[in-house]
Amino acid sequence: MPETGQIAPEFTLPDDAGEDITLTALRPAPVVLYFYPKDDTPGCTKEAIAFSGLLDAFKSAGVKVFGVSKDSVAKHTKFICKHELSVPLLSDENGSVCEDYGVWVEKNMYGRKYMGIERATFLIAGDGTIAQVWRKVKVPGHAEAVLEAAQAL
Repeated sequence: MPETGQIAPEFTLPDDAGEDITLTALRPAPVVLYFYPKDDTPGCTKEAIAFSGLLDAFKSAGVKVFGVSKDSVAKHTKFICKHELSVPLLSDENGSVCEDYGVWVEKNMYGRKYMGIERATFLIAGDGTIAQVWRKVKVPGHAEAVLEAAQAL
């Protein structure tokens, strides 16, 4: 997993509108990438609603925010419409970006091991370096903590 101070791995992924988003093209704006397991599940929905609720504050700070999961563009669109989300979502269907960021990990639920996305967030400075990493995120208060860190850049 990339660490603080390292250059963030480059990527190009489709957003919920099917438009390609490339990390280097977003510079010099700071970027928040929050990785989450699956659209329309309880924790992921709460996290997306929290980031959507703070999106104007992130924009005021000049920060771009994107959620990333392995869900398809079509699933992202349904998720956004169902919960009236404003945060853009990127589709990493083949999982390559999740792997590059070290969030595709072995999980354990009720003794059953499986691969899945670890809830994690990366704050990327305008020069492309990783300013801060949150791993094994707990949703309550997380979006607010990320906003505070982003405003301090």
